[in-house]
Amino acid sequence: MFQYDPRLRWPSAEDLPDSDDTPVDNELQDLIPSLLKAILAMIWADRMDWFFGVDMGLYYDPHQPPIVPDGFLSLGVQRYIEEDLRPSYAIWEEKQVPIFALEVISATYRGEFTTKKDKYAEIGILYYAVYNPRRRRNPPLEVYRLVNGAYEYLPENPVWLPEIGLGIGREEGTYQGLTRDWLYWYDEQGQRFSTPEERASAAEQRAAKLAEKLRSLGVDPDSLT
Repeated sequence: MFQYDPRLRWPSAEDLPDSDDTPVDNELQDLIPSLLKAILAMIWADRMDWFFGVDMGLYYDPHQPPIVPDGFLSLGVQRYIEEDLRPSYAIWEEKQVPIFALEVISATYRGEFTTKKDKYAEIGILYYAVYNPRRRRNPPLEVYRLVNGAYEYLPENPVWLPEIGLGIGREEGTYQGLTRDWLYWYDEQGQRFSTPEERASAAEQRAAKLAEKLRSLGVDPDSLT
C-alpha cells in the first residue's frame, strides 16, 4: 500500500506527464467512464469533496510511470484544482488514494485481470471494476473489494459500495443516442440514477404536459413566458 513521506520533495502533478500516451482502442473506453462521471456531477452537484478522473495518469511513485485507469474515483479531495484543473493525479500530492478504479477491456487486453489488478491492490485502491462488453459466457462486469491485500470478487449486479455510498452495475440504456449495455450508479435500493439525457428528456415531458394542461384550461402557456 502506498506510503507517503512528507519529508521527501517529490514532483507535483504539474511536473509529470498527464498520461502514458497510449491511445484508447475505441470510444467505449472513453464513453463508459465519462457517463459515470456525468451522473456523479448531477447527483453530487453540491459536493466538492470528490474527483473522478477519466484516462488520467495516476502516479503512485515518482520514480515509476503512472498507471492510467479508464476511470477512477477519489473521495476527500478537492473537486477542482484552480481553473486549469488537474493535469494528472499524484497520490503523494493529493494525500488520498483513490477508492475506486475502472478498466474497460476493448480490442487489446492490457493485463486488466493480472498486472493492473495486482498494481491497484498494491496501491491500496479499495474497489476495482473490470468491464468487458464482449463477454457472453461470464458476467461482463466484475467488481472486486480489497480484503487483506487481495481482491475478492463481489458477484451482485448492481454491487453496493458502502464506503462510496453508491452502487455500480450494468444494464441496457441509451447514451448519446447509442442504445447498448452501459455502466451506471445506483442507490442503496438498487434504483439506477438517471443520465443527463434522461433527466433533460423527463423535464421536457413534464413541461409539455404542463403546457397541455394549461391549454385545456384556456391558458396560452406562451403568454406566461
